[in-house]
Amino acid sequence: MQKKTVAFSKDSSNLFFHILTRCNLSCAHCYINPDQHGRQTLSIDTIRQWLGLFAHNAPRTNLIFLGGEPTLHKDLPAAVKSARQFHFKSITIDTNGFLFHDILDKITPEDVDFISFSLDGATASTNDVIRGPGSYDAVISGIHRARKKGFSCAMIYTVSDKNLHELSQMPGLVSSLDIHRFFIQVIGMRGNSAAGSTGTHQVSKDLWLSVIPEVARTIADTGIIVTYPKVFLEKDEAFTCAGIVADNYFVFPNGRVYRCPLCEDYPLHAYTIRDNTLVPSLPVNETQLFDLTIPEGCVMNKIIQPGNLDYLADGTPAHRIACCMLKQELSRTV
Repeated sequence: MQKKTVAFSKDSSNLFFHILTRCNLSCAHCYINPDQHGRQTLSIDTIRQWLGLFAHNAPRTNLIFLGGEPTLHKDLPAAVKSARQFHFKSITIDTNGFLFHDILDKITPEDVDFISFSLDGATASTNDVIRGPGSYDAVISGIHRARKKGFSCAMIYTVSDKNLHELSQMPGLVSSLDIHRFFIQVIGMRGNSAAGSTGTHQVSKDLWLSVIPEVARTIADTGIIVTYPKVFLEKDEAFTCAGIVADNYFVFPNGRVYRCPLCEDYPLHAYTIRDNTLVPSLPVNETQLFDLTIPEGCVMNKIIQPGNLDYLADGTPAHRIACCMLKQELSRTV
């Protein structure tokens, strides 16, 4: 078994491109906030123009098309093909599984590197409470259809107090689906989760460390590459902020471009796309916060979601939080 921390690098960039915020579901932990991200659907011409803003670094950039639900966009196939012409390092579509507009019939496995499906429970009874009725069956059916057509598939499981108990059942399910990658995500306290009305919460440090690494190893043993966030730093491990040492961009339909996903509920975006130009935001924005050093680790976590911090009797942090972009990757050695 090979385990590695996926280090930040200026040689690799990620572009998370939200081409709309509309969705057919209303997931309990959805981070989309239309008041902050916009309600518009980008035209195909705008999508192409905005992709062009990042084309200079395309061969080193992993592009992810998101929403809302991106397959609700009738021009997603054209957007994917345009992205391939820009020679992005990889192209992924993140989907809830409903695969609207017959998307699988309008693109080929050569057009995209991965179709990534979101599933938040090993059973429909758990998943559909979180994501919406019929979403479990849609994902299972969608993966089967995509694999039959030769697409490489991934799965994202966002861990919360509502589905942690079923994570241990996922190895058998994912190995039966012939997927290539499995991503475990920690729930972010933004969007619906931050609103507090869904009753969906992050799990404790002890629960996270007692469950996630073991399940990740079990799934990786089947030959599937598993990625999950570091979350908690080791005692002597240095904190590094991806906002300083990596190129990650989170683009929304209203033109806001963030560098840190934890900031997305607030007008702290580093850039705005205005007249098809990437314009730096005036201070104060998220970039001024990246340089702050605190004993808790991630300053954004301390400001925005401090509920996952604990302190000793003397007031010092019981643990430090890693940058949310710092990942662990497990793969089976051959």
